Amino acid sequence: MATERYNPRDAEPRWQQKWNEEKVFETDNSDPREKYYVLEMFPYPSGRIHMGHVRNYAMGDVVARYKRARGYNVLHPMGWDAFGMPAENAAMERGVHPAAWTYQNIASMKSQLKAMGLSLDWSREFATCDVAYYQHQQHLFVDFLEKGLVYRKQSKVNWDPVDNTVLANEQVIDGRGWRSGALVEQRELTQWFFKITDFSEDLLEALDTLDQWPEKVRLMQKNWIGRSEGMTVRWEIAGGASSETEVTVYTTRPDTLFGASFLAIAADHPLAKEASAKNPAIEAFCDECRRAGTSLAALETAEKKGIDTGIRVKHPLDPSWELPVYVANFVLMDYGTGAIFGCPSGDQRDLDFARKYDLPVIPVVMPKGGDAASFTVGDTAYDGDGVMINSHFLDGKTTEEAFKIVADRLAGTTLGNTPQGERKVNFRLRDWGISRQRYWGCPIPVIHCDDCGVIPVPKKDLPVKLPEDVTFDQPGNPLDRHPTWRNVACPHCGKDARRETDTMDTFVDSSWYFTRFTAPWETKPTDEQAANRWLPVDQYIGGIEHAILHLLYSRFFTRAMRETGHVDVKEPFKGLFTQGMVVHETYSRGAGMSREWVAPADIRIEDADGKRRAYLLSNNEEIAIGSIEKMSKSKKNVVDPDDIIASYGADTARFFVLSDSPPERDVIWSEAGVEGAHRFTQRLWRLISEAAENLKDVSASPAKDGEALAISQLAHKTLKAVENDYDKLWFNKAVARIYELVNALAAPLTKVAAGQADAAYRAAVRDAAQILIQLVAPMTPHLAEECWAVLGNSGLLAQTSWPRFEDSLVVENDMVLPVQINGKKRAELTISRDADQNAIIEATLALDDVKRVLDGQAPKKIIVVPQRIVNIVV
Repeated sequence: MATERYNPRDAEPRWQQKWNEEKVFETDNSDPREKYYVLEMFPYPSGRIHMGHVRNYAMGDVVARYKRARGYNVLHPMGWDAFGMPAENAAMERGVHPAAWTYQNIASMKSQLKAMGLSLDWSREFATCDVAYYQHQQHLFVDFLEKGLVYRKQSKVNWDPVDNTVLANEQVIDGRGWRSGALVEQRELTQWFFKITDFSEDLLEALDTLDQWPEKVRLMQKNWIGRSEGMTVRWEIAGGASSETEVTVYTTRPDTLFGASFLAIAADHPLAKEASAKNPAIEAFCDECRRAGTSLAALETAEKKGIDTGIRVKHPLDPSWELPVYVANFVLMDYGTGAIFGCPSGDQRDLDFARKYDLPVIPVVMPKGGDAASFTVGDTAYDGDGVMINSHFLDGKTTEEAFKIVADRLAGTTLGNTPQGERKVNFRLRDWGISRQRYWGCPIPVIHCDDCGVIPVPKKDLPVKLPEDVTFDQPGNPLDRHPTWRNVACPHCGKDARRETDTMDTFVDSSWYFTRFTAPWETKPTDEQAANRWLPVDQYIGGIEHAILHLLYSRFFTRAMRETGHVDVKEPFKGLFTQGMVVHETYSRGAGMSREWVAPADIRIEDADGKRRAYLLSNNEEIAIGSIEKMSKSKKNVVDPDDIIASYGADTARFFVLSDSPPERDVIWSEAGVEGAHRFTQRLWRLISEAAENLKDVSASPAKDGEALAISQLAHKTLKAVENDYDKLWFNKAVARIYELVNALAAPLTKVAAGQADAAYRAAVRDAAQILIQLVAPMTPHLAEECWAVLGNSGLLAQTSWPRFEDSLVVENDMVLPVQINGKKRAELTISRDADQNAIIEATLALDDVKRVLDGQAPKKIIVVPQRIVNIVV
């Protein structure tokens, strides 16, 4: 009989309310079952969720629901990464307080996330801007300070004179602030730093233990930490107006010293400052360097520029050979010693620089097997290993041998009274500067006293709360101009003192939130027993854009918390998965500067003569279909999750983003794909609901033989396969198997619905149908609950144990035998395990690959090793 269509607008809120009433997803720390902690990177409360959120949280929800059904005590919490500049910008632009803007956005996004039916423990929810959260962060800061893991020093920063704030290197674009467009200034400011470099070696070595992380992420972290084995080389200053006698260079390639044609120093190097004071042209160039972006991307893409300081240095291996010293825009004081030697033949950057300033290019390394007489370097440097040439006593040596020879020679040569060279391990990683001149962040809990110096706020006086009565009518940090907040008595001497007005980098907030989730009610930063039980997070899910800083800072923070007695684990995340983005076609009208982007909701697509065309809904104007790109507000190629949920339901949205492509790749959003997912939900409901009346009173029991055996075999094999898919986060593979099972069950369910099946058949179909419902439940939980209920099951599916497959039903009857001809593998034979020797020989000789090799010859002998191999001798 026909049934009503599945109505997600009715079913989804109803089941969400039921889960909420039953507190199904609230986690009990005292539950003795094996734990499983699944966490998605928590969102910034911008006001609206986007399809990237839907995909991210749907993935985590599948894992959480699956593991819960498998009998684990699952922790799956949610919170908000709520401090940061967008809230201050909103305060300035809209005249609202950052707190009001933030909490309003949280309320809106929480409502949207709840509509997705996520199995989240909302009882553990917090926002990082809650005093109840950041007071514990201040506690941790004080503990780190006492342990020597925090310090304060003067540091050069990128300063935006319009926004009156420090900018990260990545926020300086072509020398200007990313938001204000103002020319960035270099300033010396006293900043607070976390000593992440204390853990450089450990952070690097421990990456090898993170075997459940993507290899590309581990590699990115290794490169960021940047361990290198090289040596410091001291170059004697031979000429030019300098009061210094030498300059020290760190290099990883001392083997290429005979290819050196210049030294390059940073604009802030002491030699550069001295030269600037005497030469206005050098001073102007150094100022230009300071205004440029200093991110790696900026340095790599910028034109390589320099200016000759007039200073000359003696070559460390040949004092009669002098080299010029340049200030160069690609050398930074923060890396190495702020000075490098340029070997143009072995480094592309150095080669570009040498060609620009007409400096010598001397090939010193050629590939093994090359001809020294003819080997030259054109427009591309040779930066690989090989054999030394044009290098005097090193000629003919390998680069490895040359490294050791040069290192030993320079270590045994003195400049003054110390060796001219010294082996050294260097790290690219620098300490983490956390000071931000902003209001909407966690206050740094220290007090400045003219008599006592810098004093940490006593723990009994925490939290240091942000004042609410601040104004944003002018740029800069409102805490600096607050009339009373910064004034405080020194906790040591009682005299007038001042609070620190810098707040912490928001990366601090997200570097330990996963630990706080384990006991967010605790009156100290952690409940050590709970934290040690739940950590590390078993499965962490988030975007690849956080592969370096967030993950690295979290790894440091966990180590620092271990040093200060808050946890007893070292790594925060056992498993890591980085999902792809949600992308969409772009639509536009006009071209060039007058191009206007059009939202997908404002167009209709027509297919005619094999070509897709887009038209505006408002006036039928044809518009251009552009490339597929990441969803962004600027290009308007966004899809509002609320619209999808309202039209199709949350389960359809979830199912589509999980089914379209491998989860680590981008998913292309399309109306056709969404409609296909919706048709699947409707078909599944129709098949189950129409057969339900004839299945309600039947006990599920797989068939052992007879007509229904094939149904049970497929259902149980699919169950086993999907378990593996879920364990490996292969959601799209699981979807494909579920589609196959639905197709196979369509006829049996229709037969049951028509009342044409006997009891044994109906028992097998009910068993298969329940397996199907439980397989799809992690992805489409509301629909699954509805199907579960219509079959007459009592209790919530969300609280039902995962089904078990019957071993006898999943045994593969086929085997694969390798086929060798004269000892060399030529083919593979797939055949029944029950096949006798004659059948195996006959099937082997019928293989196309075997026929091709035999080419009409009769085999001398065929040897069948049972269930192992087939050997043919010709």
